[in-house]
Amino acid sequence: MLALQLQDNPTETLVLQEVETPKIAQGKALVKMKTASLNHRDQWIREGKYPGIQFDTTLGSDGCGVVVSVGSEQDSAWVDEEVIINPNINWGESLDFQGEDYRILGNPDNGTFAEYLVIDIDRLEQKPAHLTSEEAAALPLGGLTAFRATFTQAEVNADDTVLISGFGGGVAQFAFQFAIAVGAKVFVTSGSEEKITKAISLGALGGANYKEEDWHKRLQNASGGFTKIIDSAGGDQMNLLIRLLKPAGRLVFYGATLGLPENLDLHKIFFKQLRIQGSTMGSDHEFSEMLDFVESNKIRPLVDSIVPFKKIITAFDKMQAGNQLGKIVISIEDKTQVKSSMKQSVSKVKDFFSGIFKKKESKKSE
Repeated sequence: MLALQLQDNPTETLVLQEVETPKIAQGKALVKMKTASLNHRDQWIREGKYPGIQFDTTLGSDGCGVVVSVGSEQDSAWVDEEVIINPNINWGESLDFQGEDYRILGNPDNGTFAEYLVIDIDRLEQKPAHLTSEEAAALPLGGLTAFRATFTQAEVNADDTVLISGFGGGVAQFAFQFAIAVGAKVFVTSGSEEKITKAISLGALGGANYKEEDWHKRLQNASGGFTKIIDSAGGDQMNLLIRLLKPAGRLVFYGATLGLPENLDLHKIFFKQLRIQGSTMGSDHEFSEMLDFVESNKIRPLVDSIVPFKKIITAFDKMQAGNQLGKIVISIEDKTQVKSSMKQSVSKVKDFFSGIFKKKESKKSE
């Protein structure tokens, strides 16, 4: 089968190559992958900027496919089901934090950028019925991270005025959609006017370009301040976000792409009774809750583009450039092959009925 693997190569660590199709075992399922999607995690692994990297592994945390076989007869109901993959591995017993041996699918464990994936049965969830396979593949890691940040940590509700920083990225996109779905008043930041305009068309009340001087002041005037802020950038802008929070507000952050702040305005934090909360991906329980929320609110992930599997490395390059709006999805299933298979099936059906018709005509002539 074809798989995108990480190799210890000084020029390019990503290699799309033929590898052995994984063997199924008890308690596991063999999934024929239809679609997968990229996360910044994948690019950071490519660049060697992620802890615990192991070479000669297949990347990819997000995916949607069809179960073709299972290792245990008791799990046979999953066969032929279209599923979405839960990328959590060993979250642990506590809902509050992940266990010591927690990891994410797609390194060190072989991930979704392959034609076939062997995965534990308890990592399977039925695809939300209203989503296409491309939309479903865009959901798992980003959706779960956003769900935990938005609801478990920030406890966003209809009474809140919320700022989502970096709109356009996968997690920020979902946090935005989730906050809109519960009726919160939502504003965004972005370095792209096009992305801000898109957010407003989807229900944002306003936005600011963080590349412009005094962007935070314009947001303050437009919003009156925020009860909740969800951020992924960190860096020195955190003090500006702290200024934008109302008393007793919460700043939840799930990343630090701008690095560590040189200092934090501790005076404002304690005087305004603010809560600064870190957040990660989320538990299995939250994954199920997230899927239910997405289905009940008919949320559809924003898909930037769909790239054929054989051109997957160009998708990494696009993510590295940072110009995407929404998720970059990989089409693993060969559409031409599927169409050819469908034509063959239709042809066989036609031949079958044609044979019956000819037999009847032959009997009549007798």
